[in-house]
Amino acid sequence: MARSALSRLAAATALTVICTFTADAQPAPRSEYEIKAAYLFTFGKFVDWPPRPARDESAVTICVLGADPFGPVLDATLAGATIRGRKVSWRRLTGPEDAAGCHIVFVSASEERRVSTIVPALNQLGALTVSDMPQFASHGGMIQFVTAASRVRFEINLLSAREAGLTVSSELLRVASAVRNGAGPGE
Repeated sequence: MARSALSRLAAATALTVICTFTADAQPAPRSEYEIKAAYLFTFGKFVDWPPRPARDESAVTICVLGADPFGPVLDATLAGATIRGRKVSWRRLTGPEDAAGCHIVFVSASEERRVSTIVPALNQLGALTVSDMPQFASHGGMIQFVTAASRVRFEINLLSAREAGLTVSSELLRVASAVRNGAGPGE
């Protein structure tokens, strides 16, 4: 098996483990945002972005837009991390206009009242948009965290990702709790 295939298989296995374990099943319970930070990192292994002039393609940049629910957890999760041989960097944003260099943008629930204008702007930049706010995928967001049976899971709006020029791996699609092909409920 080729080295890249083994790497993707290992990453897929890690993603499956994250998806199936609950905080109760682990010896040291992980917080909701520790799990979500691990997901943000792991998503980067299963998405391909088209080149953009405003992005540093030697790194994968993960951004948080709005009030940061992660705090130091995101910093600890991403410190020293790499994705496909590229350094992972991260930053906090105050507005979507600051997101030009971001590969992944977590949209905080504090931005819920502006989501209908933020998501299209981020999607136009080719950023993978992720949030835990209700109905995020229905507003065109690409990945929405959901909680089911005390587990953090995620749904994917595949149409939004494709329209932004992103390619989502079939491995990631397989472990999603739902894959939508449109912005509306049940799509």
